[in-house]
Amino acid sequence: MDFRAALLDQTRSFGELIASSDPETPVPTCPDWTLKQLFRHVGRGNRWAAQIISERRVSALDPREVHDGKPPDDLEGAIEWLNAGAVQVLKAVDQIGTDTRVWTFLGPKPGGWWIRRRVHEAAVHHADAALAVGTQYDLPVDLAADAVSEWLEISTGMANKRHGEPLALGSSVHLHATDDGLGPMGEWTVEHDEDGLAWSHSHGKGTVALRGPARDLLMAVTRRGTAADLGLEMFGDTATWDTWLDRTPF
Repeated sequence: MDFRAALLDQTRSFGELIASSDPETPVPTCPDWTLKQLFRHVGRGNRWAAQIISERRVSALDPREVHDGKPPDDLEGAIEWLNAGAVQVLKAVDQIGTDTRVWTFLGPKPGGWWIRRRVHEAAVHHADAALAVGTQYDLPVDLAADAVSEWLEISTGMANKRHGEPLALGSSVHLHATDDGLGPMGEWTVEHDEDGLAWSHSHGKGTVALRGPARDLLMAVTRRGTAADLGLEMFGDTATWDTWLDRTPF
């Protein structure tokens, strides 16, 4: 997958939706935020990541210290600011090299890790904006599936880092995308066994299982909609799913 092109595309489409909407529109899936605040969050987030990369940081960067972290007041300037931030991420990675390790919230990772992270950040917040204004939200199937994988990497990584237990020992969650052509990349199993919490693309029954389009599975795991509202099929112990959601905040 071309994550570089996807970052530019997802950032651009997110900005276009915001630009065509009332900036004071509340965003229900990001409580207490308006579209204006969501826009600033995504735009500053790209510049935050770019600065972490370019400075080869080994510790977190305070968002208040991001260079040009506030968009211009005029709409045209703000959109240029947003898209330029995505370009900065790519340039920063080119500057230090894809494999040079820098700080991330999951521990040191290759600088190129941030490109994929920012793609999916833009994609999910595009969904937030679409839900806020009541418009259709589309996402390429392969990108939606990869976003599910990335979210599970973050969820399990953060849980292990915090020594939390979003799944009881011996329990598991299985997700199955119904889209054509995904193959093994359209199945995910999260398990808690004697080795800890981990996920894989393996096929399995699961203590609880969800089945439906990859985009809707993404919306469910990121709490952008309930399984029922999204029309997902659910099998097994629903309490296991509810606990997983409750204990895997980002």
